[in-house]
Amino acid sequence: MTNSFPYSQNPNFPERYISPEKLFSYLQDNYSDYIKEVGKSSLGKPIYMLTLGNGNIKVAAWSQMHGNESTATLAMLDLLTIFEKNPELQDKLFSLIQLDFIFMLNPDGSEAWTRRNAYDIDINRDFIRDSSIEIRVLKSIVLNGNYSYLLNLHDQRTIFTTDGIHPATLSFLSPSENLERDLTENRKKSMAVIAAIYMQLKQILPNRIAKYTDEFYPTSSGDNFMKSGIPSILFEGGFYENDLDRKKTREYYTHALYFALKAISVLKGDTLSYETYFDIPQNRETHFDLIYRNVKLNTEFECIMDIAVQYREILDDDKNLTYQPYVVEVGDLNHKKGWKEIDCTDKKFISLKKFPKLDSLVDFKIE
Repeated sequence: MTNSFPYSQNPNFPERYISPEKLFSYLQDNYSDYIKEVGKSSLGKPIYMLTLGNGNIKVAAWSQMHGNESTATLAMLDLLTIFEKNPELQDKLFSLIQLDFIFMLNPDGSEAWTRRNAYDIDINRDFIRDSSIEIRVLKSIVLNGNYSYLLNLHDQRTIFTTDGIHPATLSFLSPSENLERDLTENRKKSMAVIAAIYMQLKQILPNRIAKYTDEFYPTSSGDNFMKSGIPSILFEGGFYENDLDRKKTREYYTHALYFALKAISVLKGDTLSYETYFDIPQNRETHFDLIYRNVKLNTEFECIMDIAVQYREILDDDKNLTYQPYVVEVGDLNHKKGWKEIDCTDKKFISLKKFPKLDSLVDFKIE
């Protein structure tokens, strides 16, 4: 990767799914001096925050606001492993900054591998109403913590590319503060950090870094924290070719997290080179996981169509993630691409049904 940042995966967490109990036990066993319970979830699970460093620049970050988006949690665990093996990487960094990292803001959703919390509330769209306990915990910490920067850490779907060809493995955003998407000083501060991440990361992840749409979302956390006066940076961990388990994404996410902290420690609120942010390509929604092309159905009339499939992440009874193929679109899909495509010309569509039903598990074969 890069000699200045030797990547190491935390061996205790090799899989995407993380049991809250396992995570909490690990943090208590290894970082008891650095963690504290900052709240409880809707079902009473503890929410922990880890604090590193004693610098003047305070940074708050949170992972798994959406329970089925675990890459940031894994990246932070990897980063801790890297710091243990390479203490020189953290010594100077944490003399300049203090990082408050909220692990697994939504432990109920994380345990069930669902986006929303136990009461089906999307915490990231609950900033105004405060219906969820979890958003109240986050707001209390952030709005009373005198933070210089915020890192809002998420995952995104496999549908996005940077250019219609390469996947958007990582995407970033400096959120808007209003409907007009004004270029405010706080946005420039977060853009400068993203620009610094981009300049470092594009050397090792070419053509796979994008920026997310800056459409203003009135109820979302990032937009409202930015509106409250704190520069906020959205991370989105996406897809890398042939990597449904996101092991490569996890690796690059860890790099990005480190580069972000380093940039924050250097910039100290400056907006230096923020204009580079606009060089980053915007996410494009171009791909399905799989497209069957030119499928001839078993109908009384001639019917040839394309069938698009997306894999859904299903947690089985043993808490293992499985990837189940679901039909998400049919018809003429020439305007879209698939990460995998199968040409079914002169092949037989074998199914108990005459046609594939939308939003249903793939139950046909092509022979």
